[in-house]
Amino acid sequence: MKRIKIAQIGTSETTHAAHIMTELLKQKDVFEVVGVADVDDRRGALNPIFNEVPKLSVEEALNYPELDAIMIECDENKQIHYAALAAKKGLAIGMDKPGGDSHEDFCKLIDIVKEKELVFHINYMYRYNPAVMYAMEKVKNGDLGDIYCIEGQMNTYHVQAFRNMYGHLKGGIMRYLGCHMVDVIYQFLGAPESIVPLNAKHGEAGVEGVDFGLAVLKYKNGNSIAKVDAAEVGGAPFRRYIIICGSKGTIKIDPIEFPVGNGYDSTKTKETYLGVGGWVEKTFGAYGRYNRMLSEFAAMVRGEKKNPYTYESEKELHKLISMACEYED
Repeated sequence: MKRIKIAQIGTSETTHAAHIMTELLKQKDVFEVVGVADVDDRRGALNPIFNEVPKLSVEEALNYPELDAIMIECDENKQIHYAALAAKKGLAIGMDKPGGDSHEDFCKLIDIVKEKELVFHINYMYRYNPAVMYAMEKVKNGDLGDIYCIEGQMNTYHVQAFRNMYGHLKGGIMRYLGCHMVDVIYQFLGAPESIVPLNAKHGEAGVEGVDFGLAVLKYKNGNSIAKVDAAEVGGAPFRRYIIICGSKGTIKIDPIEFPVGNGYDSTKTKETYLGVGGWVEKTFGAYGRYNRMLSEFAAMVRGEKKNPYTYESEKELHKLISMACEYED
């Protein structure tokens, strides 16, 4: 099997740049990493993983002979720019979430990749979380009945300096991490009728951006909640969970992921059903957080699999995230 030639643009600390590069190099039978272009000018480039690949300029990366794909892992406000350059070159694109904070520019990017029929994949890691995938099958099979509420929480504790690194994003922490929870709700329930954003600032001295995110997604048969707090001590991993409530049963994924060493994670579910009583627990692990995601991306690049996340669905999701990120001082 011919390896996929791929270059990475970005070494950002606020994306998963180092983790993605680590996984690309780990899958050496699948990917041939030709180099990385550092466009972020911060400490992220000091990660030793980037010493294992050649350093390239953006021009060198985009014009590398017989290049198949580009991985966009730069700061969020630069992602659309570099993804558009890659699209114009006709390259398959893997891009860190959420794809910038300009919905207009994001739609223009999607229009380019759609016109060229390119592989376009956004790296929402929980789409490949085994517990989330298990719950999705339960929902598709009708085991939980009609889903009327999903509560997704992705809390963490970030020091002031790190909160300011993504503070320039519209919606701050809601766009940076809350996008994962909006994505999960969207994948299970589709687009809501409306969204009520309730984002806030803790008011901690020295923190400039929105560091508390809460959005209510209103559906015909109930409301769902996406919540993220950047100042919650001990928020990760034990205050990161997803609860899926249906007319026949409930599944709780808690924690969504838990590090078990050597770069691997585990996750757990608890489920209960109407008329049964008690909880059934299931543990998934150990698994690589980015392993399946990049394996699936490779299959798309090789033409072996069609991306189940369509151009239009990514547009819709980006719009919903933008709605959830609204904030007024």
